[in-house]
Amino acid sequence: MRFPGHGRPHPADIVIGPLDLSAHVDEALAVQAVAFGLGADEIAVRRQIVLRHMAYPGARALGATTAGRLVGFVYGMPNDRTHWWSTVVEPYLRARGHDDWLDNSFVITELHVHPSHQNRGVGRGLITAITDTAVEPRSILSAIDTDSPARGLYHSLGYRDLARQVLFPSAPKPYAVMGAPLPLLRR
Repeated sequence: MRFPGHGRPHPADIVIGPLDLSAHVDEALAVQAVAFGLGADEIAVRRQIVLRHMAYPGARALGATTAGRLVGFVYGMPNDRTHWWSTVVEPYLRARGHDDWLDNSFVITELHVHPSHQNRGVGRGLITAITDTAVEPRSILSAIDTDSPARGLYHSLGYRDLARQVLFPSAPKPYAVMGAPLPLLRR
């Protein structure tokens, strides 16, 4: 998948393809740090989380590169109610009658694009490419519960709010849990 060029590759093209996230975890977390405003201590914690996640059955990642440099990534896996994220969001979903979304869903764990490459379709390309290969009939994710470009993207792909004002123990801001049937909507 190439953005935005057609035909012969151009050095400015962004190529989306498989990413060995365990081998490129530091490069990916550098993108996340800039995109999400994370400090070194939080990145160190997230490094261990990413490496643990990539050992889960069905976990996979895609990267967006340009000129050999990673500028975005997404990773996810089939959801499992025993995973930490599911145990946190389950009471919020259950209270709204949506806890069934935790079953038979592909969870988008992280999606980040370097700010210098945002608003070019890279995030859309990453999330649609990874969910297009999911065998699960739906996808779930969490995003900071604000009116943001990320939430706008998710809504445009067919995600809807399943629970809002979800509080994670270490997060200073509330999140929204969103879900969409697969395949995701196309423009």
